[in-house]
Amino acid sequence: MKTKPILSHLFRYLRRSLPLLALALLLAAGSVILQILVPRQIGKAIDTIVGPDKVAFAELWKFLRTAGIFVLISAVCSWLMTLLLNRVSFRTVRDIRNDAIDHITRLPLAYLDSHQSGDIVSRVITDVDQVADGLLLGFAQFFTGILTIVGTLTLMFLTNVKIALVVMLLTPLSLFVARFIASRTFSMFKEQSVARSRQTSLIDELVGQQKVVQAYSYEARAVEQFNDCDRKLCDCALKATFFSSLTNPSTRFVNSTVYAACTLVGSFSVIGGGLSVGMLTTMLAYAGQYAKPFNEISGVVSELQNALACASRIFELLDEPLPAENCQSAEATSDVALPESLRGDISFEHVAFSYVKERPLITDMNISVRAGSRIAIVGPTGCGKTTLINLLMRFYEIDSGTVTFDGLPLTSIPKPFLRRNIGMVLQDTWLSDGTIRDNIAMGRPDATDEEIKEAAKAAHAHSFIRRLPNGYDTVLGEHGGGLSAGQRQLLCIARVMLCLPPILILDEATSSIDTRTEWKIQDAFSVMMKGRTSFIVAHRLSTIKNADLILVMKDGNVIEQGTHDELMTGETFYRTLYLAGSGTT
Repeated sequence: MKTKPILSHLFRYLRRSLPLLALALLLAAGSVILQILVPRQIGKAIDTIVGPDKVAFAELWKFLRTAGIFVLISAVCSWLMTLLLNRVSFRTVRDIRNDAIDHITRLPLAYLDSHQSGDIVSRVITDVDQVADGLLLGFAQFFTGILTIVGTLTLMFLTNVKIALVVMLLTPLSLFVARFIASRTFSMFKEQSVARSRQTSLIDELVGQQKVVQAYSYEARAVEQFNDCDRKLCDCALKATFFSSLTNPSTRFVNSTVYAACTLVGSFSVIGGGLSVGMLTTMLAYAGQYAKPFNEISGVVSELQNALACASRIFELLDEPLPAENCQSAEATSDVALPESLRGDISFEHVAFSYVKERPLITDMNISVRAGSRIAIVGPTGCGKTTLINLLMRFYEIDSGTVTFDGLPLTSIPKPFLRRNIGMVLQDTWLSDGTIRDNIAMGRPDATDEEIKEAAKAAHAHSFIRRLPNGYDTVLGEHGGGLSAGQRQLLCIARVMLCLPPILILDEATSSIDTRTEWKIQDAFSVMMKGRTSFIVAHRLSTIKNADLILVMKDGNVIEQGTHDELMTGETFYRTLYLAGSGTT
């Protein structure tokens, strides 16, 4: 991403704070103008005390008092400008992060699966902070610097044309040096940002899987892996910082040359009578003021380049295309007359799908499911069971073919409406930071306490919840920290039992639960599944013998389908799986 599109993106966010930004710039302009006028007052004050017995105290105090007032007002303006720019900066950061999170929640799972979570977190947190620190705060220095350069140069021309010409002719050297170095540091800072995101991803991975790391004595290799990642980040950071830091001393050298030339030309002017001592002092002060912005700007070049590199990464994320259907407004834009709820008649006709286009997974899937029936999905690991669930939920879009719900094409059903009609219990549990009550009521925030307790009782979670320190008001840690895997799964089951949607998906829903509790849960599921279309993914085939339809999958396709008794007749693949699972030969 080039610099111009990045700044265009950023301006879209700054536009929301234009009044504050305009006021800040107005204050900056006032502060700069007053600072520029101070040397003129000092020069006049010096001219009142040049020569023996020629001190005009009244004039001296007047000029000094005026200079003091200018300095005081300039300081107040500068302070107010900083407050306003900080407000603009924090508001912009807030808006970018809000948009980023909103965008992430609507991105297809294909994008999230192909990017490390640590990289995405690094973009939303660290990169946005760098944008605020570098671009927005550096912008103030650029603006005040430009005003200072223009103002001082104007007053220098009004005071002495020769000295002003010397300054103006030597200035391009400073600009050339700064631009030459800055143009070569952008790519280095982008490398640094990428290396930082890799480090964040690794830390996230190691901290999140610490039990596995310790269980396999992987600590030494993990540290070595981190050190390698840290070395790469250090190399990138040192290289970027070294090259960017050349700007400041280079421009300082040029500016010192400008100051020396002004002093030389100004001294000859004083000797020739063309310039007073006070005005020479003013001109030298202007030369210093004129040079200062170049030094300041060059000093923040590294931060600006870093900020631009980070901004390119966050805007790449924000520019990632969303699916054609916007999750947030899908229902409002749907042209299909939607029923109050789905019945659960589902059909797959000649469906093809692949995660990677070069490697087909599902090539020609045909399934017909009646509303209210129980469908079991079985097959070896990697056969496509979870993929079928992903397609039902529209986590992924099919490549070709047709999927219909109650005769409606799946692509015409808004995702929020579809997912409100489907309840899922997955093998991998997910609980948010919050109370147990909040986690159970995630799908129905308006549920009463009594309804939440009834759902927990149906899921056989009520007994362990009562034993917790604060019962249903117990606050859970990250990912349900403090609860066992089985307890977390019971809460996820209670969450679905509270919603009771017309379609259920149970993907190894009792994998972490003890056998005795599992049988009780199975009884609760049997009651819950009556009259509801239910998809059951199970490795223990004995638990799905009573299913109305069993889909046997292998290599991404349904190779057999029927009831348990039908599939046990003959030398079927299902019979082989069932006998192997039961230990029968």
